Amino acid sequence: MTGPNDPAFWALGATLLCGALAVVGIRMYAAGRAQRQAVVDRLADERGLPPAGRRRRFPAADRALRRTRPGRRLELRLAATGLDLTPGEFTVYTCGTALALWLVAQATLAAFFGPIAALAAVWAAFAFLNWQRQKRIERFINQLPELSRILANATQAGLALRTALGMAAEELEAPAGEELTKVSDKLAVGHSVDDALGELAERLPSRELVVLVTTLVLANRAGGTVVGSLRNLTKTLEERKETRREVRTQLSQVVVTAYVVPLLGIGTLLLMNRIAPGAIDRMTSSFLGQLAVIVAFALYALGFFVIRRFAKIDV
Repeated sequence: MTGPNDPAFWALGATLLCGALAVVGIRMYAAGRAQRQAVVDRLADERGLPPAGRRRRFPAADRALRRTRPGRRLELRLAATGLDLTPGEFTVYTCGTALALWLVAQATLAAFFGPIAALAAVWAAFAFLNWQRQKRIERFINQLPELSRILANATQAGLALRTALGMAAEELEAPAGEELTKVSDKLAVGHSVDDALGELAERLPSRELVVLVTTLVLANRAGGTVVGSLRNLTKTLEERKETRREVRTQLSQVVVTAYVVPLLGIGTLLLMNRIAPGAIDRMTSSFLGQLAVIVAFALYALGFFVIRRFAKIDV
């Protein structure tokens, strides 16, 4: 039997005490880490950054870019697209792709086409961002009738606008759910309704969203009910949604033509080099040949933008 005078008794007690303190310390560390991560995620949502759910690559390049004005603009553009990318990752991936296409074009066609391929890769990367942003805006616009309906029902039930926005954020899918979650988070940390909804309209600019935001802001300032206005707005948004769908269907052939025209030119160039190996290299070895290639690419680019302009109809 061990007693108070036995050293083993004190050793056992010290061991149990150290074990208890270790368990408490581990729990406190885990709780503190979870709180820190929650704060980081909330700040990232407020700044429009992608969630910190995975380990970020190229952190040094990312920090350097965010100190510059173009880097901050790129950060806002990436936030509007909904892509899980940082400015550093996007820049490194774009530069790597441009370098790879430079080497491939130089080895396949001629040394003259290396810089052209690299510039085309950079343009394609930013064009992809614009396309992804526009695609997200289109998806958000398609969710606006349902959003207006939820807000009308919540307002009719007597809920405040802040509560109605939080309810819509929980019920709607992405991208409306994600964007309204950002709005709710800003409202929770003290931002006004006007500022939170105004930033939403800046991230995803569209006529429909501007009308909805204006209606909600005016109703919040006046303090009246907006049930009737939201009901009418829901019907109008449904009609505009169908009209946009019909216009997009009618113009689908024109959009395809805009992409086929430059692809035919590039395909012809590759076919010519396939039939007569080295013909492109000999053609671009002189100034007139290089000038002809540049003019041809400029005309193809002009045709692409003109056709896309004809296919762009605001509804």
